[in-house]
Amino acid sequence: MARVARDSRKNLTGNPVPDDISLAIIEQLQQDGRRSYAAIAKAVGLSEAAVRQRVQKLIDQGVMQIVAVTDPLTVGFLRQAMVGITVDGDVEPVADALAAIPEVDYVVVTAGSFDLLVEIVCEDDSHLLEMISKRIRTLPGVRSTESFVYLKLRKQTYAWGTRS
Repeated sequence: MARVARDSRKNLTGNPVPDDISLAIIEQLQQDGRRSYAAIAKAVGLSEAAVRQRVQKLIDQGVMQIVAVTDPLTVGFLRQAMVGITVDGDVEPVADALAAIPEVDYVVVTAGSFDLLVEIVCEDDSHLLEMISKRIRTLPGVRSTESFVYLKLRKQTYAWGTRS
C-alpha cells in the first residue's frame, strides 16, 4: 500500500490537510487561544504576518474556530446529559433538527446501539425533562432515547488533532 504525503491528502471539505507548521500554530492556540501572533510566530519560525494569514485561512477553511469555552456550571447551566437516540428511517433530517436546537451543543451520527448521540446543556432537571420529552422525543423519526446525565466532569480538552 502506498503512503500518501500529508500535504497531498484532503479533508472532508476538500481542502488540503494542514501542514506541520499550520498544526503547530493550531497547537499554540489550543494551549492559549489569546496567544499573540508575535508569540506564535516566534514558536513556529514564521513572521507575524504569515501566522496571521495562516490562522485566517484555517478559520476560513473550517479547520478551526477560536471561541471562549466555558464551564456550563459556572454560567448557570446545572445539568448536562448525553442522549442516545434511535431513529426510524433517514437519520440526517433528525440530526439536522437536533442541531437547530440551541441547548444541543453536539450532534454525532453513530454506528452501534444508537443512531445519534446528542449532548444537551440545561439550566436544571426540569429543563432537561422538557428538552427530552417535548423537544427531542417529539421530533419526527425519533423512535427512542436513552439519557446519560453527567454527574461530574473529570476531563474536557480540545487539544486533539495536532499530533502526528
